[in-house]
Amino acid sequence: MAIRKIVTLGNDTLRKKSKPVVAFDESLGALLDDMKATMIEKQGVGISAVQVGVLRRAIVIELDEGEYLEVINPEIVKTKGKVCDKEGCLSVPGFYTDVERPRYVKITAFDRHGKKFEFEAEDYLARCVCHEIDHLNGVLFVDLTDEGKRYKKEHGVQ
Repeated sequence: MAIRKIVTLGNDTLRKKSKPVVAFDESLGALLDDMKATMIEKQGVGISAVQVGVLRRAIVIELDEGEYLEVINPEIVKTKGKVCDKEGCLSVPGFYTDVERPRYVKITAFDRHGKKFEFEAEDYLARCVCHEIDHLNGVLFVDLTDEGKRYKKEHGVQ
């Protein structure tokens, strides 16, 4: 496992839509392992492949201490409710703002071996899942609020 450099706000890579994973092989496993190691090193709770400069639809999220969810090619199939709470991001270090997200989310995805699964999340975990899926679509949490848009403008980034 290697610690990879985090791509930060202002880098055009973050604005690109990630491509689906088609090969569930050793290189995907190595990418997921590196993403997890990088997330732990940087004290994050979630990370997408685009944040380490790889435009593939892959996410790692910490569920509990030492327990991680690997999500490949996720699709949101259901959401319920709304809740507003603070978010931050490894790609926008030091900035936090309230963002409205679904209270509940259900996704379909694949694991690192290509096995399809469904996953349901509520509250904080639903927020993490939605935040990371946004990354795969080139969307950052700073795009979703007036405070975030002001932050981008003040820092001369899009």
